[in-house]
Amino acid sequence: MASCAALSPSLVEYFEGEDFYRCGYCKNESGSRSHGMWAHSMTVQDYQDLIDRGWRRSGRYVYKPVMNQTCCPQYTIRCRSLQFQPSKSHKKVLKKMLKFLAKGEISKGNCEDEPMEPSMEDAVAGDMALINKLDLQCDLNLQESLEREVKKKGKSTKKEESNEFIQSQDKNEELGSGEPSHAVDVHTAPKPGKGADLSKPPCRKAKEIRKERKRLKLMQQSPAGGPEGFQAPREPKTKPNQPKSLEELIFESLPEDASHKLEVRVVRSSPPSSQFKATMLESYQVYKRYQMVIHNHSPDEPTVSQFTGFLCTSPLEPETPPNGPDCGYGSFHQQYWLDGKIIAVGVIDILPYCVSSVYLYYDPDYSFLSLGVYSALREIAFTRQLHEKASQLSYYYMGFYIHSCPKMRYKGHYRPSDLLCPETYVWVPIEQCLPSLENSKYCRFNQDPEAADEGRSRDPDRLQVLYKKAILPYGVFKQQQREPGEEAAVLQYASLVGQACSERMLLFRN
Repeated sequence: MASCAALSPSLVEYFEGEDFYRCGYCKNESGSRSHGMWAHSMTVQDYQDLIDRGWRRSGRYVYKPVMNQTCCPQYTIRCRSLQFQPSKSHKKVLKKMLKFLAKGEISKGNCEDEPMEPSMEDAVAGDMALINKLDLQCDLNLQESLEREVKKKGKSTKKEESNEFIQSQDKNEELGSGEPSHAVDVHTAPKPGKGADLSKPPCRKAKEIRKERKRLKLMQQSPAGGPEGFQAPREPKTKPNQPKSLEELIFESLPEDASHKLEVRVVRSSPPSSQFKATMLESYQVYKRYQMVIHNHSPDEPTVSQFTGFLCTSPLEPETPPNGPDCGYGSFHQQYWLDGKIIAVGVIDILPYCVSSVYLYYDPDYSFLSLGVYSALREIAFTRQLHEKASQLSYYYMGFYIHSCPKMRYKGHYRPSDLLCPETYVWVPIEQCLPSLENSKYCRFNQDPEAADEGRSRDPDRLQVLYKKAILPYGVFKQQQREPGEEAAVLQYASLVGQACSERMLLFRN
């Protein structure tokens, strides 16, 4: 098996046919229909190609909605991050965060947040059912590690691991292992009780001080930009009287005596890094509270295995090519630290052409900060930052757009964005798709009636099969097999993953 993994790390087990499950959007008890496969391992390029054909992962389970039959068609949506301009409502969320950090102000009224996604378990209800039905065992190493952490609750972690997280005030300090800390830094408040020093010049206005501080920081930065992985403020490229860029809005300077400090840290979740392990228990507790308050789960849910299975375990093999981003490709958690504690976690995959958003969970006590919108804007900015090192990486994938569910249309507000045609797998600007979606919940967006799927399976005999520890082309394998339904299952798999993936990935058959 070791030699097989060296040839192609992608190894999948396809579940033939379609399965009906409860829909997490419209709550239809059997309306959700999808194809699925279990990914024992997968390269980032294979997964990139799969999501460009309408697939999506939850843990190691990779699924594709049957678009013309499922109750709520789910269209893959991506934002063109390099051209993204925040809307008025997006700017309100960013300003609200800055006011909270600077003065501790808590906005009243509408929190400007997006509707909640269904819980991860509801969105892919077939995941645990299939695992139990087929008696598949996922990787339990991470789960066992977390259980040990739960038992050791209250004990301090190793000093060096603690320092890696807490001592991150200095923007030039790196967390190590290619996992950067990118932060909105706020210095500690001055000691109270000190009056004005008459020997010093009169105080300037806070706005003037902020401008001067920002100018000095920009002068100190090297031409190549900030340190590895740090989302440093860029020198303004906009002309006077033009709108501020997303980065200028996010990284606006804060006063020296700001009320709060926010840091955003990217840690590799699979395989789990030392930084991830050191904070896993705290992250799990945030997720548990989120599910209880937002999704009304019982105190017994989610279990450790559900948390690790859905949000920590990933089939993606880590890759760190020289021309890729400094943190490498693979699966990560983007942790939001407020005053030294985790308040939100964005689960993301960094792929050759995109940052793919998997899920977000947060502490419900901070719902007033509109963390759903704020985290999406930070992830778009992160995508733009990664593009500076990896020029092909320029898109932000937001998962699925569901027009038939009005409360789930918010993803279309991040413009410019495109939807994936479910028949030809080409990207079409969302503005061109919306009129058709108003008339029918299932649509072919490619207006050329002669256009076909260019990546379709053309030669199934070239598909790669793993059978009895041997790798065989399907053309050879099928001569040895006479099981009824075998060929239909393999051909269905080939049509769904396309020719390129079918030749690279290994399809496990027993």
